[in-house]
Amino acid sequence: MNRKILASWPCRRIGLLAAAAAALAANGLAATAIAAAPALAQSGTLYKLDTKCSVKGGAPQACVIEAVNEGSATLYRHIIGKTVETIRVTDSPVRMSAWVESTKTWKNLDNAAALFSTNTICFNGRDLCAVNPNYLNSVREDRPDATAGRDLIKVQFGADGRINLTCYDDGCKGIGQ
Repeated sequence: MNRKILASWPCRRIGLLAAAAAALAANGLAATAIAAAPALAQSGTLYKLDTKCSVKGGAPQACVIEAVNEGSATLYRHIIGKTVETIRVTDSPVRMSAWVESTKTWKNLDNAAALFSTNTICFNGRDLCAVNPNYLNSVREDRPDATAGRDLIKVQFGADGRINLTCYDDGCKGIGQ
């Protein structure tokens, strides 16, 4: 696989999620059809990326993001020093969850947000944020019509982990606060 494809894979899921939401809204289709990113059938490491991450709103720190396919899910391991924060993205329907080390279980996320201008993706507010210079640029390249003029995209999940709401830019004011 070429480097661009490997570097852009993590953004494809959240980016396609956001781009699909925009396309669905424009076409008046149900949001449950958002499962836009195909799952790969095999397991394996997609890429490792040296970047910056922050935890619980703290200062950005050097981290490594490792994307790994695991069945119908992709795991994004954010390795910050000796700490590993893992986000799981599943398809059909799209769901995002975080690994809770103390209970050895997955907990559905409440929300996720992407800020194109800083190439930042955050989960559950600012519980975990990651900066990736290629992450959202590939989304814009793949879906220019859906992302044109957009900077902020937020997704809120219900108790079952499924998408309840997607908003963009000014439409996100007051949501999730």
